[in-house]
Amino acid sequence: MKPIVAIVGRPNVGKSTFFNRVTGKRNALVDDFPGVTRDRHYGDATWNDIGFSLVDTGGFPGGDEGDFARKIRSQIHQAIEDADVIILLLDGKSGISPFDEDIVRILRPLSKPVFYAVNKIDGIEQEDRLYDFYSLGIEKIYPVSAEHRYGISEFLDDLVNILPKTAPETPSDIIRLAVVGKPNVGKSSLINRILGQNRLLVSDIPGTTRDAVDSEFKINEKSYLLIDTAGIRRKARVSKKLEKFSIIKALKSLERCDVALIVIDAHHGITEQDINIAGYAFDRGCGCIFLLNKWDLVEKDTKTAKTYYDRLRMEAKFLNFSPVMSISALTGLRVLKIFNLVEEVYRQYTLRIGTGQLNRIIEQAVARNEPSLFRGRRLKFYYTVQVSVAPPTFVCFVNFPDAVHFSYRRFLLNQIREGAGLDKTPIRIVFRKRTGRIKGGGRASDGGVKRGNAPHKHVRKE
Repeated sequence: MKPIVAIVGRPNVGKSTFFNRVTGKRNALVDDFPGVTRDRHYGDATWNDIGFSLVDTGGFPGGDEGDFARKIRSQIHQAIEDADVIILLLDGKSGISPFDEDIVRILRPLSKPVFYAVNKIDGIEQEDRLYDFYSLGIEKIYPVSAEHRYGISEFLDDLVNILPKTAPETPSDIIRLAVVGKPNVGKSSLINRILGQNRLLVSDIPGTTRDAVDSEFKINEKSYLLIDTAGIRRKARVSKKLEKFSIIKALKSLERCDVALIVIDAHHGITEQDINIAGYAFDRGCGCIFLLNKWDLVEKDTKTAKTYYDRLRMEAKFLNFSPVMSISALTGLRVLKIFNLVEEVYRQYTLRIGTGQLNRIIEQAVARNEPSLFRGRRLKFYYTVQVSVAPPTFVCFVNFPDAVHFSYRRFLLNQIREGAGLDKTPIRIVFRKRTGRIKGGGRASDGGVKRGNAPHKHVRKE
């Protein structure tokens, strides 16, 4: 699981701009007035070949929202509970605010690493603005400019050096399942049905579950860890700060699960937010199963199931390999049959394909459909190996990695799915340039993510 780094600070200090700079994307909304960010934004970042998840948070509420000290303390503790490292971003243009003093007072006694960065310092000639911030009792302050990149490299060098080391994911005896979905779709009811007891609080009030809850159990002599999570709302509906911070728990659960059970309220139909949640699971590379819950409340005819399935396939094309099942947590309809699908998805999720078989699949695919020319030269696929499982990840050595068109990547992925029987799991394919002749077990490439101001990846997850 990747370390989680949370950016905190008062409104309009440049958190979203900083987030975009580090992740190399423009996923966070940026504007020149306070309070633009109303929800968590998550992005994967890489620096010095070390990966981490960066969380952009909304600005802390001002004094007009009541007891500021109490609210801010609640928010900070919610954020740091799941973050491995905290970045407090301060505003070098407007200077120290009384709210900054309150935040620093809360962060100072933490046992987790805290980085203090003063943003909007556009060059060395502006670093004299830092002097006032030392009055906060901070020993180390980083001058940065998220907009102009000043100081970002030095800051990230120190940040990644203290991130907790993460070992590659390997299959375990326990299959980890995360139950995710919008509020009030029946996640806790489903877990109670599976466990055969009212292990979790169940309520018709959306948002009852605040924290992730783990439950271990066995079915057919197989061990499972079931993770209940807080409901993930639409951005426009996330108004309570405490609830907003609970979203990080749901997404972190996806980081540590093998298979995500994406619960959808079939009675109310498939919504845009259901697809957004599926996208979170897809981004994190876990196996996925769609569960259309409350099926007992759906008015049915001979085409009802197909209508639901077709719409889901249309709206969530990126997860067209994920199984779909209609269930009822209330009546128990098909609940235990979920685990037949779970076992098959997990088997494929942790499957290792023989090198010989894998290269035959690629050779036959290339022979059947040759790639287009690149600058007058033919793309050559030299060798393919599987480097990891959970999900199955393949490295394909090619003479021009960047020239492999997206459509051809998809073609190769589909050929691997068909040839290796991986029709229910996400898979990844990485294209790298061969730097020497490849012989059994020898080092073929020094490829990988290079250091730079923005992450650079050749990875596609399908």
